[in-house]
This record gives sequence, C-alpha cells and structure tokens, in this order.
Amino acid sequence: MSSGKCRYIFITGGVVSSLGKGITAASIALLLRQRGYRVTLQKLDPYLNIDPGTMSPYQHGEVYVTDDGTETDLDLGHYERFAGVSCNRNSNYTAGKIYSAVLARERKGGYLGKTVQVIPHVTDEIKKAILSQAAEGIDIAITEVGGTAGDIEGLPFLEALRELGLDLGRENVLYIHLTLIPYLSASRELKTKPSQQSASILRNIGIIPDILICRTERSLEEEHFRKLSLFCNVPLEAVVEEKNVENSIYEVPVELAEQKLDELILDRLGLPRRDLDLADWKDMLERAVKPSGPVVRIGVTGKYMGLRDAYKSIFEAITHGAIACDTSLEIRGIESEDLEEGDTTQLEGLDGILVPGGFGYRGIEGKLMAVRYARENDIPFLGICLGMQCAVIETARHIAGLEGANSSEFAPDSPHPVIHLMEDQKNVTEKGGTMRLGLYPCALEEDSLARSVFGAALVSERHRHRYEFNNDYRDRLREAGLVCSGVSPDGSLVEIVERPDHRWFVACQFHPEFTSTPLRPNPLFRAFIQAARDRKLEISSATE
Repeated sequence: MSSGKCRYIFITGGVVSSLGKGITAASIALLLRQRGYRVTLQKLDPYLNIDPGTMSPYQHGEVYVTDDGTETDLDLGHYERFAGVSCNRNSNYTAGKIYSAVLARERKGGYLGKTVQVIPHVTDEIKKAILSQAAEGIDIAITEVGGTAGDIEGLPFLEALRELGLDLGRENVLYIHLTLIPYLSASRELKTKPSQQSASILRNIGIIPDILICRTERSLEEEHFRKLSLFCNVPLEAVVEEKNVENSIYEVPVELAEQKLDELILDRLGLPRRDLDLADWKDMLERAVKPSGPVVRIGVTGKYMGLRDAYKSIFEAITHGAIACDTSLEIRGIESEDLEEGDTTQLEGLDGILVPGGFGYRGIEGKLMAVRYARENDIPFLGICLGMQCAVIETARHIAGLEGANSSEFAPDSPHPVIHLMEDQKNVTEKGGTMRLGLYPCALEEDSLARSVFGAALVSERHRHRYEFNNDYRDRLREAGLVCSGVSPDGSLVEIVERPDHRWFVACQFHPEFTSTPLRPNPLFRAFIQAARDRKLEISSATE
C-alpha cells in the first residue's frame, strides 16, 4: 500500500569508516517494510572507480552482484538480506560513475557551451542518481553515503543531499548521522567530542541531522545523551544508541525497534505508524542465537581469509543454512596457500568444506588439496564459481588420469584445459563490467542431487565469471564420477557438477550466496549444512 509521495532518508557517517552504516540502513529498511511501507535502498560511494568490479578484495572486500548484473558495494548484500529488497543498477553510484556521465554529456554538447562545474553540474547528476530510485509506488527511498563527513571526495555528495532538502522540502527529507562514541580505557570514559565535531562538519555544509545514531561498545548514560543533543543540535529523543550486539548482526533491527527509531522516523516524515510485525524475524533470530542442534564445523578455504569482508556473503549464507537447520555453527577460515605443502591438519575435524570463488593462480593448489580431502574423506563439499572449477580440475587430475589438467586461466599451455575461457569472452579487452554477470537460468537433471535440493527443474542464480567447464571433457569426467547435473537451458554451459558416489558433493558455477537471506536461505546452503549436520550426528552415534 503506497502512501503517495516519496520521502527520502539520507544516512551519513562520522568519525571513522566501517561503523556499520550499511547494516543500520538495512535495519531501518526492514522495520519500515514490516510496517507496510515500500522501501528502496541505495549506496553512494565517493571513490573514482566506475564500480568495485576491478578492485582488489584487500581494497574493497567483496564485490556483490545484483540480478541485472551490476557489480556493487558489499553493503547492497546487507540491503537485500535484511530488507528483502531487490537492488539494481540504480542502487549503487560511485563518483566515477557520476563524473563519467557528466563528462560524456559535456562531450556531446549537453551543457550548451556552459562551464562545467562541480556545482551545479556534478551535484545535479548526484541528485538525479538519488531520485532515480523513486519508482512508482515507492514510499521511502533510503540513500547511504560512503565514507565520513569531512572526506574531500565526499563533499559533492553531501552538497547534493543539502540541496535535495531544499528542492524536495524539509518535510520530505530526513537526515540521519551515524557516528562513533569511543571508550577510552585509560580514563574509563565514553567521549562525545568526536561526534560533536562530526555533526559540526555537517552543519558547516548546511546539513543539520534530524537523528543521531551513536555506535558504542558501552551503554550511554543520561549525561551523554544530553550533551550530544545540546552540542549536535539534535532533539534529545532523536539521539539513539546503537550498541554492539552480542550474538548476531540480525539483532540490530530488533534493538533499534526497541528504541522506537522507526516510530521516530515515521513521525518526522509525517507518515502514520502502521503496526510493526517482526514475528518471523524474531523466530529466525531465536534459532540463530539459541540453536538446539550440535556444533557444525565448516571450513572455508580461500586466499583472503584474513579479510572477512572478502567473503561477506559466503559467511552470511553459511549462517543462514545453520539457522534453517537449527544447529550451532563454527566457521574456520583456512588460507589455501597453507595447504600447498601437503599438510592437511587444518582440514581435520571438519564437518563440511567449502571452496569459494576468486581470481588468479595464487592459492589454487591449496584449494585443490581441500577438494581432494573432502572427496577422499566423504566430507560434505560445496564449491562455488572457482570452487567448482577446482572440483573439475581435481577430478580430471586424480581420477580421470588427465595429467596436467588445469584451467587455461592459470596454465594457458595445459594439455588438458578442462576449464577454459568462455567463447563470448575471447575478444573482450576491457576488464570492468565485462564478465558473465547477473541472473541466468539453470536446468537441473532429473533424479540429480541438485534437483532434489532445489525442488525444481529450472532455477535462476547470479553469476560472475569469465571461464567455464570445457564441454570437450564432459564424457571423460562423467566416467570419472563427476556428473554435470545443471546446465544452461540450451545445454551449452555447465552450471552444476556433483558426485553421486559421495555423501554430498556439489559445486556450482554461479554464486548462490548472493540470493540467500536469513528468512529464505539458498537451498544449496541449507542442504550443505544439513548434510554436514547429519554426518556429525552419524559419527557421534557411531562412537557412543
């Protein structure tokens, strides 16, 4: 049910980055959706890359992919997982994307001989990007600005937010500022001064926050609330505490609802307080925080394990599977390079092994070791993207007898390129946004494990890759026990492989983690955790 005119919520950050603006924005969206409002979410990133697709995980963390094939910031994963919204190309704009549009228009004579300037031309383009998400029927559009107040590259974005307050009318715009209240252990004090300075920076730009959300490790006292209200020029009731949650990030919406943040937002925007229904979310949270099942240990073997954000959606999807199976979870991050000397000690005691996606040769031999260990020890295995390609290479080398089998990405001269470059990628020279990206259908073979897992003959999942299974080796690998159980509808691309002779061994070319949410776990993750749980209980029973 639409309320008519679209309202806008702008979320900015202060003091330090990585405060959790994405989770906060997603939590607010969830609360508003559960009150019956139609909501969209958007992330504005001030960096000059067109998108994060060519950025190293060390720089940016995970690259999230939407249905329409847009490579985006990882916060969009939070948006979709928490709020259940479907993001698209309008959901993530970078400074690079904004400036490219402005310069392209200038080259075409679109500014009629004017001097092109940051204000108004760049800021107008930013405003256009923000307004692009207000489709018909949308009640509330939430826009998060990356970085912190005071960053030079973020100034045009903050200026655009200020102008929109004037353009749209302050009654239709809400400014939320998320800031840090640090605790100094030496003096045993929570300090509000950094937040005061951050709010002051916004005021100098012309933005006065309507709501101040304070990230903190310790509970604020009454004096802190009053000081923040006075010096940040925010009503006392609009100073909201966001304390670190104890067990799960999915507790954040409930914590904010208990402080009536959603009611505060609706009152400020002049919208009625419809009933809030968090029953399903709280049921899920109960299983997440107090699972009844045994501890299942899952090993994730990748080459960025010291950087948790590089596998953000993977870790969350594993968690979703555990919630669905009502079981406890322990995730062990295993650096694939550590396995390359042949020491598999880190793989011992695992109930399931997952090999995620990635690019480049570094750590590949370690991933192959993990695949082989799972296969030979009958441990449930899930391979994703490059993880599927490793499963194919491992079977080719160690069962099919194809010595030197590899991917042409890593070994162009391999005598057996069981993984090779996709045909439509052979003439591609540009790196950004040119992979096979977005949602594609997959037909599942009857009587296969994949078919039973998904419970459907045709599914659609998101992709991000350039290399694929080499069809010349389908028969040889089937003879070696590796079945192609999921293919593109025309049969030309292999999407899923599995081993019927194994307890649970499935690998897919797509990224099922991108379509998994805590309320609707992707079937592959649910089935993978269930298989790991069953093995755990079977072994426990046998040793009693």
